[in-house]
Amino acid sequence: MSTQLQEIAPESAQETPQALVERLARAGRAAQTKLARLPSEAREAALKLAAQSLRRAEPEILPANAIDMANGEARGLTGALLDRLRLDPARLAAMADAVAQVASLEDPVGQIIDSRSRPNGLVLERVRVPIGLIGIIYESRPNVTADAAALCVRSGNAALLRGGSEAVHSNRAIHQALVAGLVEGGVPADVVQLVPTQDREVVGAMLTAAGLVDMIVPRGGKSLVARVQADARVPVLAHLDGICHTFVHAAADPAMAQAVVLNAKMRRTGICGAMETLLIDATYPAAAALVTPLIEAGCEVRGDARAQAIDPRILPAGAEDWDTEYLDAVLSVAVVDGLDAAIAHIARHSSGHTDAILTDDAQAAARFLNEVDSAIVMHNASSQFADGGEFGLGAEIGIATGRLHARGPVALEGLTTYKWLVRGTGQVRP
Repeated sequence: MSTQLQEIAPESAQETPQALVERLARAGRAAQTKLARLPSEAREAALKLAAQSLRRAEPEILPANAIDMANGEARGLTGALLDRLRLDPARLAAMADAVAQVASLEDPVGQIIDSRSRPNGLVLERVRVPIGLIGIIYESRPNVTADAAALCVRSGNAALLRGGSEAVHSNRAIHQALVAGLVEGGVPADVVQLVPTQDREVVGAMLTAAGLVDMIVPRGGKSLVARVQADARVPVLAHLDGICHTFVHAAADPAMAQAVVLNAKMRRTGICGAMETLLIDATYPAAAALVTPLIEAGCEVRGDARAQAIDPRILPAGAEDWDTEYLDAVLSVAVVDGLDAAIAHIARHSSGHTDAILTDDAQAAARFLNEVDSAIVMHNASSQFADGGEFGLGAEIGIATGRLHARGPVALEGLTTYKWLVRGTGQVRP
C-alpha cells in the first residue's frame, strides 16, 4: 500500500494560495446562495443521501484511512492522536449515522427568536439566518469532515474545509462520498469544498480572507488555535484545549465517585472532554479507592504532596501539570480544603471547557454550578459527556470556550446569526 500523498495541483501553476482561497471562497459563496433558496426538506433529504453515500464508500474510505494510519505511525504520532485518526467499520457507521441525525434535526433557519409591535404600528421580528461561508481548519480527526459538512448544510451555510496532513487521504475520501450524496440530492457541489492542497500558506490566506470567509472555526491543538486567533482578520469561533476538572466533594457517594472518575479519565483519554485534573476534598473518606483503579488501568498519576500520601505510586506534580491538557493516560491530582478551594483552583487553571462536581450535597452542587464559569458545568456525571451528540444536538463543530456568540457544543443554532424583519403600513419617522 502506497503511503505517498499525491498533491492536487492548483488551477494553474501560477495560482497563489491567496488566489486559490479567493477562487474557492467565491464558488462557495455562490453555492451558498443557491443552498439558502432550497426548502428545509430538500436539505434534509440531501444530507440523508450523503449519509447513505458514506456507508457505500466504506471500501474507499477505510483503505484511505489505513494509509493515514501507516503514515502517522511512521511519523511517531502519539497514541492519542492515532486514536483520533483511526477509522473502522463501527466508527464510519457512527459518522454516517451522525450525518443522518443532523439531517433529521429541527432546522434553525427561519425560526423567529422574538417578535414585538411598536406603538406606531411597526411589527418587528428577529429571525435566524445562516452565517454564510464558514472556514473550518482542523487536525487529525477525519470525522470533522463529515460533521462540519452536515452541520453547515443543515443550517444553510457553505463550508470551506482545510484538514490536517495527518488525515489527508481519509478527508479526501470522505469528502468525495459526501459531495456525491449531496449532489444527488440537488445541493451544489461547491457548498462543501475541501482545500485541495496541504500548503500551509493556504491557512494564512483563509485567515485573512475578510469579506469572503464569514467565520473561521479552528479544531486542533493549542498552537493551531493560538495561530488562528493571532492572525485572523475573520471572526473566530474558538475551540480551546480541554483542561477539565472533576471535584470529588466530601459528600460524594464513594461507589458513584469511583465509577465516574475512572470513566472521566480512561474511557477515551484523547478527547477534549477527558478529565485532566482530579480534585479531592481533604475530608473525603475514600480517596485511595479513586486513585487505585486509575493506576491499575494504566494511568500515570501525578500529585501534590497531600495527593502523593494517598498512594506511593503517585509521582510528584510540577507547576505545569495543573495547566496541561495531556490527551493521554496521565492525570494530575490535588487534595483541596473544601468547595471554596476547589472552585478557586478551577478558576486559576481551567480552560473553561468542562468542569464537574461529584456530591450528594444539593447546596454544594448548586454553588458549584453557579460559580464555576466554564462552558459546561456538571453535577454527578462524567466529563466525557461533553459532546454535541450526547447533548442531543447531533454532531458538533466544536466546543466553544469563549463567551460571545456560542458557548459549549456548537451545533446548528451556533452556526446561525439573525436579522430583523420590520413590517409597516407606511410609517414615517417624525
